[in-house]
Amino acid sequence: MKRLLVGVFAAAMASAAFAAGPLAVRQRIEASMLVTGSIVVAPDGNVTGYELDKQDKIPPEIVELVRSATTAWRFEPVLRDGQAVSAKAHMALRIVARRDDPTKKEFTAHIVGASFGDDGKGGEEITYLDRHPPSYPSAAAAARVQGTVYLLLRVDHDGKVTDAFAEQVNMGVVGSDSELRVWRKALANPAVQAAKTWTFQPPTKGPHANDPFYIVRVPVTFRINRDPARSDRYGTWQAYVPGPKEQAPWAEASPAASDAVPDGSLFLVNTGLKLTTPLDRS
Repeated sequence: MKRLLVGVFAAAMASAAFAAGPLAVRQRIEASMLVTGSIVVAPDGNVTGYELDKQDKIPPEIVELVRSATTAWRFEPVLRDGQAVSAKAHMALRIVARRDDPTKKEFTAHIVGASFGDDGKGGEEITYLDRHPPSYPSAAAAARVQGTVYLLLRVDHDGKVTDAFAEQVNMGVVGSDSELRVWRKALANPAVQAAKTWTFQPPTKGPHANDPFYIVRVPVTFRINRDPARSDRYGTWQAYVPGPKEQAPWAEASPAASDAVPDGSLFLVNTGLKLTTPLDRS
């Protein structure tokens, strides 16, 4: 947990195209950033090292938050041929700033989601073969509605998508609860339909090479006038209204966050390092 000045959240709000909306919904707005890097775990599950990508672009208090959290993390030992070994994995962390006390002008930063993926060994991860982005819904574009759809996909051994489900839709606009439900559906539907046409290259070696199917998390972002100089700057706060997490009828329930996957990437569920301690020490 890390205290932040109110200016951090104000800056995120200033960079987002939020319309006026009901107070109850506006109070649910969060400021968030996704930081990435790598982590190294010893045979006993203790963290022996980590690196953050572009650390100089990340606010110092968030760098300290990650440092403090990693000292308490413990992972399930990684086994190779029955022996516990040291392992390195990609890491993505979702950091959220919330005003825990509405009477104060400070926000508290928490690590609310993480993915610890493959170690980058060729052939052991699932990758895209063909991925055409969905069309922006005309009604949503006309209303300047923006958001990110977090998809859960079931991919067969041939790399074809057999099921697609929108787990969560985070909105970049404010409205009533009923309006946001409509817009979430408007963004989720084309994302799901597009995903059903995608193809993947499943793992060709390693422990998952012979799996009959794969569960993959993928983010799909709808953003008007995408400006890398502003909205996509790594290490900056982004404001949004978080959507509820839904359960795919064909997948096991998972406590893992849906939105801890970087834009343009994918995460193979039930693989990678498995954390056994809380993400956040608060």
